[in-house]
This record gives sequence, structure tokens and C-alpha cells, in this order.
Amino acid sequence: MSLETHRVFNQPKPLTNSNLFLSDVPLREAVALQGASWDNDVLASLGQQLGSIESLELGRLANVHPPELLRFDSRGERLDDVRFHPAWHLLMQGLITNRVHNLPWLPDAHSGAFVARAARFVLHGQVEAGTLCPITMTFGSIPLLQASLPKEFTNWLTPLLSERYDSHLLSGDKKRGLLIGMGMTEKQGGTDVLSNTTTATAIGGRGMGCAYRLVGHKWFFSVPQSDAHLVLAQTKGGLSCFFMPRFLPDGERNAVRIERLKNKLGNHSNASSEVEFDGAIGWLLGEEGEGMRHILKMGGNTRFDCALGSHAMMRRALSIALYHTFQRQVFGKPLVEQPMMRQALSRMALRLEGQTALLFRLARARGALQDPQEQVLSRLLTPAAKYEVCRHGIPFVATAMEALGGIGYCEESELPRLYREMPVNSIWEGSGNVMCLDVLRTFKKLPAAAELLQHILHQARGQNRLFDHAARQLLSRIHTLSEEQSPLIASQLFSLCAGAEMLQHSSPLLADAWCRMTLDPRGESLLPEDLCKVLLDRATGIS
Repeated sequence: MSLETHRVFNQPKPLTNSNLFLSDVPLREAVALQGASWDNDVLASLGQQLGSIESLELGRLANVHPPELLRFDSRGERLDDVRFHPAWHLLMQGLITNRVHNLPWLPDAHSGAFVARAARFVLHGQVEAGTLCPITMTFGSIPLLQASLPKEFTNWLTPLLSERYDSHLLSGDKKRGLLIGMGMTEKQGGTDVLSNTTTATAIGGRGMGCAYRLVGHKWFFSVPQSDAHLVLAQTKGGLSCFFMPRFLPDGERNAVRIERLKNKLGNHSNASSEVEFDGAIGWLLGEEGEGMRHILKMGGNTRFDCALGSHAMMRRALSIALYHTFQRQVFGKPLVEQPMMRQALSRMALRLEGQTALLFRLARARGALQDPQEQVLSRLLTPAAKYEVCRHGIPFVATAMEALGGIGYCEESELPRLYREMPVNSIWEGSGNVMCLDVLRTFKKLPAAAELLQHILHQARGQNRLFDHAARQLLSRIHTLSEEQSPLIASQLFSLCAGAEMLQHSSPLLADAWCRMTLDPRGESLLPEDLCKVLLDRATGIS
């Protein structure tokens, strides 16, 4: 065998040992603009750790060794346990240590904690996405539990707010850290949770904090190893929300039977299950009939995390594509200098510029819990952000795959895992159509939403004719919206609000380019070379 024929050259090295925070200029600027620069040292340290070859290997291992369901122990007793590869536990430990599950809910939380937490979430999401599922559900659940945790479980608040990850199979009162899952979806209903058939019958008294016995099923029961789940069930008073612990206060296992783990397209590291409630005990949160109200409150946080998660994977896909094309020689020069490739990569970078600007503005709004105007902004833009960011994720990663060529389609690359992972954020917590209907519903139910939008767009007017024209169009439509129009409206809403943020705070070059790419009805035009250089420099950490 000739050694010469096996000499490898012009084959780029994989992207490892990079700083995920310092190499992302738009992210660094957004964190500073939205009031979380106090977290820069943590974010820089975290970016270095997560960009290391060791962390990336943990992400790979957690996905090639998926969780395993153990329904019975060696004696034939029901076990209903889920076992994970050690890589999963190390990744979870990092997320919990960095308080991605609870940072804004701490009693001494900094101003801008939502923004800092969003940045930490985006950095972790570039390494492994499945571990974000238990994190985001716990994050969304804590405010509800802080307000209405049943008296039997008030000692859970301390471990919920800790930075300790505890995977032991114990009752919650004996653990140093806790995770909360959710169980909403049933076979016959999906998004239509009002059609749920699981029933809850009061054991003694009825009402807030009382124990009920639940009989029924859940078609998707997320993260079954969680210490407790928030579950929807029908009561005499209507659809209600219950706190269902894995272990009862007396130490006995709750009667939640795991039937199987889902065999999913992606999200392989994370356990999703089907369960039966064989008289399981749950404690009512709030009053009977308030289930939808509680779930929608949590849904705002989890939906926002879906957008952040897709954005994180898009950022990773662009980083991989850039690293490859700067090294790969094609027809006598680096691939990144080939005109069509340079345009494609620059458009990807521009997409992330606008997403970063609006997502972190939205993170600031979500953290302003006492500001009614900011909460209206959050209510309006969260479903629009989930819809628009998540729908762009799949073609975005596909474009990154093309940049790498054949190796981008092979499992040795990270890109196939990112591609398989992308659809879950579009589907989870409400599909795209549901998000568009939620935008429509917000305009109809909250008159302040239209007034606030007008104010936001008015602040940025006069700087870009495409923006001004699209803003006038949107404002003229929102009072006569139909369901059929809602996808277009959600998309325009996101593009315009991102444009408004960029027109006020980014360079005119970047802001005008965003408006041309997203608001010009004539379609995309070529990006000038000076803009391509700026975009690619910022995407690789050169400010």
C-alpha cells in the first residue's frame, strides 16, 4: 500500500477548543446592551469551558448512548427508572452549577438576570440540546411553585433554588437539588389539552393544595426521571394543574407507570416517555379549572427557551461552517472567498445578527416582571420569536451541511445531530401554527399590544424606507387579522421588531442589510463585499 495515497491534506480540522462567548460579537454586544455585562467574566469562562474538546465529546457521548428504561428490578418489583450515560450527568451538573435552571428566581438575583441566563442557555445549547429540556421545564415551573407549592412540599423550595445536581433515586425532601417535568399531552388531544381525559378525584377535601387521585395517561411525559411533574387532569371544576411527585411524602413510589421511552428523530440524549396513572396522587395547584392559566404562564418561559435553543444550534452550525470554509481550499483559494459561498455564509451571519438583537431584547422584557408594558411586549413577541427562529433552523443547518459537503452529512460531523434536533423546538410547546394563532390572540385580547407595537416602530422610523413601508403595512392590518394571515403577520412582526432594535442600536450597515433581507418584497439582493467582511469578522470574534 502506498503511503502517499493516504496522505491527508486540504482536509479542515474540526472546530474544538474555541471560546463560544468571546468569538460571538453579536452576543457580547447584546448582553452588554440589555444590562448583563456584570456576567461577562462568567460567560467568558463558560464559553471557554463549553467550547473545549472535552465538553463537545460529552455532547456526542450523551447522544450515541441514549437513556434506558428499567421497568422492573431483579426481584420483579416495579422500578420505572431511567438510566443515563455518565456524559448526561456531567452535562446536567454543568447546567445546574451555572444556574441555567433558576438564576432569575434567586432572592438576590441581579438586574438583568434573565439576560445573563439567556446567554448561558445559548452557550450550553451549542454543546448539547437534550439536557436543556429538564432545565427549561424546571425554570418555567419554579415561579408557579414558589407561589403555590402544597404545604407538604414547602421544604422543596431550597433544593429547587440550589446549584446542586442530584440524580439519586430518592424522595425530594432528601435531595440537594431537584428537577421538575411536565405531563400535558394525551393521545387524543395533542395541543388541544381541553380534550384531555385523565381524571382527578379528590381524596379528602377539594381545592387548592388538596390531594387528588389521578387515573389516565400521558402520551408525552417529559423527563420521567424528574422529581415531580406538573400534570393536567379533569376535575369537577374543569381542567386543572397538579403537582405530582415521583415519591409520596411517606416515601412510597407514586403510581406513575412508564410504558415506554419515545423513539425520536433526534433529541436522543433526553428521555421522553408514555405513562399511565394508576391512581397516582397529585396535589392541586391553584383552584380547580385554572389549569390552562397556569400552563400558559409557564409556557411563556418554555417557548422562549425553544427560540433560544434553536438560535444556539444555528450559531453552532454557522461556527462549524465558517471554521471549515476558512481552511478548505477550492479552485486555488479558501472556500470562504468563493463568491457564492461568501454570500451564503454572510446571510447566515446576518440572520443571527437580527435574531440575537431581538431575542436578548425580549429576554430583558421577560425579566421586567413588574413593568406592565414590558410584559405586554413579552406576551406579543415570545410566540413570534419561537415561530420565526425555529422555522429557519432546519434550512439554516442544511446550508451549513452544504458548506462542508459530504462530510457535513456524515455522523463524524456535529451537523447531522443538529439537523435532527432542530424540529423538536418547532413542535414542542406549540407548533408554528399555534404560535401564529397566539400572536393573533394577543392583538385581539390586549389592545395595549397594538399601541406598544406602534410605539416601537415609531421610534425607528425615518431611517430605512423598507422598514417604514413594512411598518405601515403591518399596523394597518392588525385590527382586521384573520387566522389565514397570522403566519405572515408573525413573521413580519419578528422581522420589524428585530429591525427596530438594529436601527436603534446596531450600525446602519447591518440594520439596512437586515431590512433588505427580511422586508424587501422583491426578494434577496446581493450583499456588498464590505458588508460580508463585517458580518464574517463579527461571526468569528473580530469586532
